[in-house]
Amino acid sequence: MTSISPYVLEAVNISKRFGELQALANVTLKLRAGSFHALLGENGAGKSTLVKCIMGYYQPDEGDVLFGDRQQAITNPNEAMLLGIGMVYQHFTLIPNMSVAENIILSRPRLPAIINWKQEMTQLREKMQAMPFQIPLKAPITSLAAGEKQKVEIIKQLLLDTKVLILDEPTSVLTPTEADEVLGQIRAMTRSQNLSVLIITHKFREVMNFADEVTVLRKGQYVGSAKVSDVTPPILAEMMVGREVISTPLQREPTAAQQPVLTITNLHVNDDSGVPALSGLSLSINTGEIVGIAGVSGNGQRELVQVLAGQRERMDGTITVHDHDYNATRAQMRQHKFHCLPEEPLRNACVASMSVADNLAFRRFDRPPFARNNGLLDRKAIRSRAKELIDRFNIKTPGPSNPIGNLSGGNVQRAVLARELADPVDVLVVANPCFGLDFGAVADIHQQIMAARNRGAAVLLISEDLDEILELSDRLLVISNGKLVYETTPAQAELATIGKYMAGH
Repeated sequence: MTSISPYVLEAVNISKRFGELQALANVTLKLRAGSFHALLGENGAGKSTLVKCIMGYYQPDEGDVLFGDRQQAITNPNEAMLLGIGMVYQHFTLIPNMSVAENIILSRPRLPAIINWKQEMTQLREKMQAMPFQIPLKAPITSLAAGEKQKVEIIKQLLLDTKVLILDEPTSVLTPTEADEVLGQIRAMTRSQNLSVLIITHKFREVMNFADEVTVLRKGQYVGSAKVSDVTPPILAEMMVGREVISTPLQREPTAAQQPVLTITNLHVNDDSGVPALSGLSLSINTGEIVGIAGVSGNGQRELVQVLAGQRERMDGTITVHDHDYNATRAQMRQHKFHCLPEEPLRNACVASMSVADNLAFRRFDRPPFARNNGLLDRKAIRSRAKELIDRFNIKTPGPSNPIGNLSGGNVQRAVLARELADPVDVLVVANPCFGLDFGAVADIHQQIMAARNRGAAVLLISEDLDEILELSDRLLVISNGKLVYETTPAQAELATIGKYMAGH
């Protein structure tokens, strides 16, 4: 008598190589029917590669994917969808200028040559009654907040009769309250045996609160699986990095009498399409203070950093540093000791094809000792300074001459931070400084930011990681629809209240 497997999906001994990079080596993952399963691993551990092999984006070099006890040769995502395997990606896949209903209907792997929209809308309204979230079907995607868009992405998959739902960092665009609501509703669907879920996340809180089982990958290899009830966050962290993770508390030192350093008044900025991104934003940051700005992505944070870094013009408002007008010119940044670690520094603060040494010299290449009186660069001085910063900031690179684009994400972050903190700093602007980085890199960067604050710098921290803001900030502000709508301190902060303001309520 043949026994029925408890697993709805199995990836067995999956291997995948890209050139010389072994992204996966004999990795196995088994998803039980009706379970909520978390997939953990540091950046580069192979999580995304594994689920892309399951979805048919990649073909594994070795190994098999089994769905419902049968081996499946899935060659593209369409075939995965027809089997009942759906995926919600980290970034939205919605068509902005179409309605919710149009996005849902057009997402089907098979469509008739002529769509009977009246009939489709009638059927869609009926099916929506059973969905965990209710979104107006006629609403244009552009009118929805980020949290509502993520719910549409999930509903889109559920309405395709998805049996296995893969979620890739699904809460990165949600408020804490929305995250708990979304994951709670999806877990409820697994409890009724209607759905099996595999979630990629870096948030231990989500794993411990919602997952039944967890699988950990490290450097492309399978480390182990366990019931969540049998593990703790420290155990999971050790599995992820291969050693015990010892967290060193940040030393927040008392600072001298605080004076305003960076002052922004009534700032108005448009986004790339000419729509207002910031509307009358005002804030002030003092010496020896970290001000954290929390908010769902897309509420004006990126435009604020770009204005301060000189990458975008403002429509109105004033910015002063030490009571002097600031227009983000190179001369003013040097004069006011204004330094910046923007989001995605490899794209926004580096030249990937140039060497680590050259990138480290960008701030001072035209001044002694890097520049001689005849205007020529002193390559020996540039290289010597680079070696010093590489050692001081623990930048892992084959050498100063190595292209910075060949470094890992964490080491690019370290290199840019080394350049920005190598000289005295009065103002430091950092945006999502630790996104996608490993434990060691996160700890190093947090220590460097806190050290700059302790030396008297005024620090503006913009992050979509609320835990990071709560850990580092002296004051916490919430941004919504281009305005600062709430202020508190980490000691007084309540997640429910912060989430309410992040959601615009």
